Amino acid sequence: MTHDRFSAGPHWLPAAAQRPRMSAAWWRWVASRGSLTAQLRAASTQPFGVRLLAQGISRPRHTEARALGLDPRARIWRREVMLMLGDTPWVAARSVAPLASLHGARLQSLGTRSLGSWLFRQPGLERGPIEIIRSPAPTLVTAFGRATPWGRRSVLRLGHTAILVQEFFLDAMDADLALSSR
Repeated sequence: MTHDRFSAGPHWLPAAAQRPRMSAAWWRWVASRGSLTAQLRAASTQPFGVRLLAQGISRPRHTEARALGLDPRARIWRREVMLMLGDTPWVAARSVAPLASLHGARLQSLGTRSLGSWLFRQPGLERGPIEIIRSPAPTLVTAFGRATPWGRRSVLRLGHTAILVQEFFLDAMDADLALSSR
């Protein structure tokens, strides 16, 4: 079995179950129910950017199919990006949505704009429970060869469209949080 840069093991847990294992600084990032794009922009004087790594039609991973209640053979839209502060990647993200539910959604034309900046402006957006994974580093290797201390995911619903957003916080962010908490 080959793992790509956004693979993750099956150990996603409800946010509350991971709370005792993380610092207050990490909890503010990982458990936040608002826009991660807005948080990143507020956290730094460096310019925020999105590096589009991949986008297209594919099949969901088994954990993604379960989270979205899909048949693993269903066709999905997927988008993989790096959320950057300056030249430094802070978050690797993979978003997937059932292809059949994308009628009218503008997801395929985002380009290098963040999904969050679009989603969190939409009326009626609902965010499901946040699940967290600890150190998916053995199976998550980013395009930059960096590990991740924490990952989170949740299903965001906009009308009939369900989008599973998975965000993996990278080691550059971990180092910056460690410095700022001293």
